[in-house]
Amino acid sequence: MKTSVVLFGPSLDAVSGVSTHVKQLLSSELADEFELRHFQVGGEGRKESGFARACRLVFGPAVLARYLLGNRSDIVHLNTSINPRAFWRDLGYLLVARALRRKTVYQVHGGKPPREFAGNDPLTLALMRWVLKLPQAIVLLSQSEVSAYREFVPTVRAELIPNAISVTESQAAVAHVSGEGRLQLAYVGRLIRAKGLFEVLEAVTLLRKRGVPVDVTIAGDGPDAVALKNMASELGVAEAVRFAGPVFGEDKSRLWAGADVFVFPTFHLERLPYALLESMAAGVVPITSAVGAIPDVMEDGVHGLLVPSKDPAALATAIERLAGDRAMLRRMGNACQQRISERYTIARMAREFRSLYETL
Repeated sequence: MKTSVVLFGPSLDAVSGVSTHVKQLLSSELADEFELRHFQVGGEGRKESGFARACRLVFGPAVLARYLLGNRSDIVHLNTSINPRAFWRDLGYLLVARALRRKTVYQVHGGKPPREFAGNDPLTLALMRWVLKLPQAIVLLSQSEVSAYREFVPTVRAELIPNAISVTESQAAVAHVSGEGRLQLAYVGRLIRAKGLFEVLEAVTLLRKRGVPVDVTIAGDGPDAVALKNMASELGVAEAVRFAGPVFGEDKSRLWAGADVFVFPTFHLERLPYALLESMAAGVVPITSAVGAIPDVMEDGVHGLLVPSKDPAALATAIERLAGDRAMLRRMGNACQQRISERYTIARMAREFRSLYETL
């Protein structure tokens, strides 16, 4: 009889990194060796009123208890984030799983490091340490996170299992790097200030003054979409900036196929952004910041360029460097594809989760 694993996550139809992760596990070779089932938590992908949302938050743990008692389940794999909304919501699910003596994997996809999240309050620090001792294993996306959790709770079993992507699909979209002409920049993701997008527009302005022609495609949606469009107009670079809206499937593949550089000077609390993996798998060279797991994925000067956050001048200089050296751009693009095919495939991730599940 196969070991049964319950995967917590948002709706599989939701536009979410966690839902992507859950779908990858459900469709991976893990499904041949384990009985994988999805249990929906969170509001993504739901159409519900405020009252219905409140009821879900209050009664969710009881629904989980009934589910676990009514369905054979050996391991509960809880996908969460260390932010106030997700942490306190998912604490109830974690307590239910442990009370019913299920082996529990607690995978952290975002938020603050545990010490920063707990702050300086002794009671919160003690509670946080107690909570992190409840699961049999904590799965993290970056080496810096593993170190932070082990420092916070030395006895915790912290495992590094990075995100993955379907390399075949991503690489099929690309076999390019433009020869000459205007360098094609692209961004894919949430349109929020912390992703460094306003700095991208300032860098494009600086490049125009230097006589370096570039085009930028910004794909996605978010609360700062209107402000970004207004800023592009105010800076006089609107004709060089295209706002593509959210892109999926073939549209996203075409976007990567037409891009040379992924501009991502983020200062957000990133873990391991899927857009970074997608761009590298497509041979699109990233210019980004050393945040979260990004330094684990790419080496500065080999797979792309690292720049300081909130520094449009440094970003402009990095873009100008690649615009003026297309041979280096091609070398980096090839190195990116090799890096992803060697370290960030779904098959690799499935193997690592198989090993973890087997030890539980």
